[in-house]
Amino acid sequence: MGVAGVGKTAVGSRVAAELGLPFHDADDLHPEANRRKMASGVPLTEEDREPWLATVAERMTAWEREGGAVVACSALRDRHRLRLAAAAPGSVRFVFLDAPADLIRMRLAARVGHYMPASLLDSQLATLEPPGPHEALRIDASGTPADTACAVVSALRRASRT
Repeated sequence: MGVAGVGKTAVGSRVAAELGLPFHDADDLHPEANRRKMASGVPLTEEDREPWLATVAERMTAWEREGGAVVACSALRDRHRLRLAAAAPGSVRFVFLDAPADLIRMRLAARVGHYMPASLLDSQLATLEPPGPHEALRIDASGTPADTACAVVSALRRASRT
């Protein structure tokens, strides 16, 4: 979880491969109206996010029944994470990818083929309610996707032993 451009897809796909799980990007589940809105530089409202979060939660329930998955999802607010955690009680682990805003801006500016423009980063940062340590593993995503994925897998393995 985290804001656009922090590396959720690049890191999550690597984590999934390392853990032998399928990878899913919640961005793929946005309704077309949400994609058009974001592409035009207009931030989503909670009303816009609601049907999308419902779809993500439904899919997470199905993926859990199928043996689990790694899901990249912004999950910016506490209530988003609560809703997603309820989709597969007891088995959802949040990993908060965090990096300096200037680095994320650079990544977004270099990204091609995605509907989310760099201009929306500030609205995502304003919406973000960072999870506490009891809610999520916080990982510095300033490095390469491979290094960050390695840190995520190590943290998940350490957490599963405790």
